[in-house]
Order: sequence, then structure tokens, then C-alpha cells
Amino acid sequence: MESMDILMLVLILLCQNFGESFGQNVSRPNIVMVMSDAFDGRISFDPGRKVVHLPYINYLRELGSTFLNAYTNSPICCPSRAAMWSGQFVHLTQSWNNYKCLDANVTTWMDLLGRNGYHTKIMGKVDYTSGGHSLSNRVEAWTRDVQFLLRQEGRPVSELVGNMSTVRISTEDWKNTDEAAQWIRQMGAVLHEPFAFYLGLNLPHPYRTKSLGLTAGGSTFRSSPYWLSKVSSELVSVPKWLPLSAMHPVDFYSTFTKNCSGAFTEEEVKSIRTFYYAMCAEADAMLGQVVSALRETGLLNNTVLVFTADHGELAMEHRQFYKMSMFEGSSRVPLLIMGPGLTSGLQVDHLVSLVDLYPTVLELAGISAPGELSGHSLLPLISTSSDLSKRPHSDWVLSEYHGCNANASTYMLRVGHWKYIAYADGLSIPPQLFNITRDEDELYNVVHKFPHVQAHLDKLLRSIVDYPEVSKAVHLYNKEAFTAWRDSLGRNYSQVIANLRWHMDWQKDVFANERAIDEWLSNSSATF
Repeated sequence: MESMDILMLVLILLCQNFGESFGQNVSRPNIVMVMSDAFDGRISFDPGRKVVHLPYINYLRELGSTFLNAYTNSPICCPSRAAMWSGQFVHLTQSWNNYKCLDANVTTWMDLLGRNGYHTKIMGKVDYTSGGHSLSNRVEAWTRDVQFLLRQEGRPVSELVGNMSTVRISTEDWKNTDEAAQWIRQMGAVLHEPFAFYLGLNLPHPYRTKSLGLTAGGSTFRSSPYWLSKVSSELVSVPKWLPLSAMHPVDFYSTFTKNCSGAFTEEEVKSIRTFYYAMCAEADAMLGQVVSALRETGLLNNTVLVFTADHGELAMEHRQFYKMSMFEGSSRVPLLIMGPGLTSGLQVDHLVSLVDLYPTVLELAGISAPGELSGHSLLPLISTSSDLSKRPHSDWVLSEYHGCNANASTYMLRVGHWKYIAYADGLSIPPQLFNITRDEDELYNVVHKFPHVQAHLDKLLRSIVDYPEVSKAVHLYNKEAFTAWRDSLGRNYSQVIANLRWHMDWQKDVFANERAIDEWLSNSSATF
């Protein structure tokens, strides 16, 4: 065989190998991901999307695939993003809270793309490595087992700013979005190799409440008349609440520490929810800037575009705001994917989660996955090609939570229409079981009505993660981390912790609370 024939044969084999990874398209696509913060996935499809006008999410719906049951692997910023970037469940990376996440040198899917011929660029909020977030936030996470309640957040409020011409409210997000669109137009359009681009947004995360000081959380839902006009106020619901006395003990703790146990009028609740949806509309406009830049440069036809979020936002459902909960508003995320070789206008019912994005991106780029990943590629569910590997996708999703505003490690397993939530060691705190189809509001815990379902799901959960052992590890970490921090302060400890929590109940009885902490640290058999 002559050398030219050999060369042609090699080229054909290479094309065939890549065709098995992503249809028969031999050109590796650009990959662009826009990840927002605190975006309720239920408003990316009917009926939720009717509440607020989101033209660019609708654009992705029409030209791409929408996942109707996509979940975060941990309903808080840093651990969730750690799972997405690493492709590993939270208990495997030990990303216990917003302070304890991944090492800076961890290999992400973006790193692998860069090592395999992609030009890579990251802009905006990334938030997956250890060491970030406020000291108050991490101290509350470490001491969540201590037997007292703390008001860790400011009371949620809505705040109107500007007028009908006020469009750019989240200035840092808009700055990053402008730079992202500029990069696509100036760099993406002239590159000879495919590129992978990530833009992280902070919206629609509520804003920091300035009056509460630097250590307070964000509890202000802020928007302008311009964005509020995008919300169909008549469709904004006022969620049903259980009485405080009927709440699950962990949910009660969360409600109290989020400063939501007081009285709220229906007008207050509806206003907070309306402003939240308006903030989602502003985030959608930022997605639109990325779409427009890709379209104007002619890159859209060879680009896979992904929109998702790290977690949702309760927006006063279950008498809570923020996330840190396994209820749908907190744990469900948007996931829309469009691009060459992918089905348009498809709605996917399959249960998926953020760890699935790592193998999906690698398969798009024709890169073999390193080792064992927690997720599965989504391409077999949305590709127009029949040549993809048919590795079955799991019929369950796992989410777990170990941070602040919840006083026990929490594990959620979603299977079919069932949502099973186990806590701590599985014995000291009662579990919850919801039928998501019949009880969309998740108001009726039916764990005692269906013991056989609970037993089956608990066995399945334990086969995925030995959650009592994980809870023990988190409990030990919390004690060791808090002790090291306390010892580093020396005599200044009492003053520092009191100042951290000046807006909480700590000041009412500093000595009693310190005694409770001492007892917690000395009691090796404390609940976890």
C-alpha cells in the first residue's frame, strides 16, 4: 500500500472514532456554558415560564433540549459548583460547605479541554475552591450541631430601584457579560481551534443587605420597574405554608436561622417572589448577550450552548428564602442545551444532575473520561445521531447538603415520582418522603403511609452513599475546624464570635451559648 493510501486510511479511522463520540460530525464544536446562581429550574418550562418573560431561555427551548428534571448535587453555591466542575458527588470530594470545597489544583473538565486542543476561557463567578465566603457563614456551618438557634440571615425584603430606563442593576454581572460578548466577537471569531467558554453570573442571587453589616447574608431582592414589567404579577403565587408546629425539625431550624419565623403579609411574600422573577429576567438578558455575540459572529452553528444554575431559590416557599433545602424550589435547576447534532424543541423527562455535565462536555469534545465519574453523558438523551454509545443513564439523582442553615447532614434521592430525604445517621432525625407528582407543593410527608417505599429507597440510597458514615465524617470535620479556628483566636475568641453574630440571638446570653459549644466539643457521642 502506498504512503498516500495509508495516510487516507488513518484519516478515515480517526474520523470514524470521533464520529462514534458525537454523531458523524468530524468538526469539534465550540462549547459555551452560562451558569447563573439561584435560578429556579421550574421557570424554564411550562407552566413556570409563563410567570416571567425569558426570551433567551425560550430561544434555547425552541432550538435545543430542555431537561425538566435537572437537580443540583448540593443546594448551595460552592459544593454544587465543585460537583459540576469535578464530575464527582459531594461526599467524594468532601465539599462540605461554602468554605470547604475543591483544592485549587483539581482537574476540571475545562482543564481537560485545554489539554486536548481547545482554547479555554473562564469569566465571572466560578466559586468551587476552598477558602471563600464569610467567616460568619462558615462558623454557623461548623456549629450547626450545637443546641441553640441562631438568626443567621437578615429578614428577606424586596427593594425597588430606578425607573423604566434602569436596566443594568447587577453591575458586576453586566461588566462580566460585556467582556464575555467582546471576547466572543474579538477572539472566538478568529481562533483556528475550537474554544470552550464559561460565564458565571451572580444573578438572580439576592443582594447583600447593607444595613446588616459585612458578615450578614444576602436577603434583599432588588429590581427596577423595567424588569418588573417582564413579570406577569397575576400569575405570581403565594405559597402555602405548614404551621411552625407541624414543620419537620430541620425545616424549622432552617426557617428560624433564615429569619423567616416571624409574621409576613401576603403582600410581602408576593413582592419578594415578584422581585425574584424580575431578577431572573435580568439574568436572561445576560444570556441573551452571549447568544447575540455567537449569532452575529456566525459561531452559533458550530457551538454547543449550555445554560444552567448551581441551585434554585425558595423565594418564600416553605416559609424560607435562599437555598440549603431539598425542596424543589431550592434543588431543581434549569438545564438547556442547544447545538449542532442536538435535537431541537425536545423536553427530556429523565432525571439528571449537574455531575452529568462533566462527561457530557468530554463526549462533545471526543475526549475519554478519566477514571470513574459520578455522572453520565447526556448526549444519548438529546443527540440526533444513532451512533452514540448507549450506556444507560441512572434512573435516580442524588443531592446532599452539609452546610449552614440546616442542623443535620441531608441526603435527597429522587426516583420516579418519589423524593426521599434522609438525615444524619438515618435514626436520630425522621426522614421525609414526598410524591412529587401528586404533591407538587411538598406539604405532605407520607413516609409513615408508605413504609415499603421508604425501606426500598433507603436501601438504594445506602448502596449509593454510606450516609451515616459520611455524616460522622462531616461531624468530625466541623468540630476540628471550629476548634482550630477558636484556638487561633486565643483570648479574642469571645469578642470575635459575638461580633460575627451581632445581628443574631447570640448577644442575649453569650455565656450560655459558649457553654453549649463547650459541651458540644466535649461530647463525642453528640448527634450528627
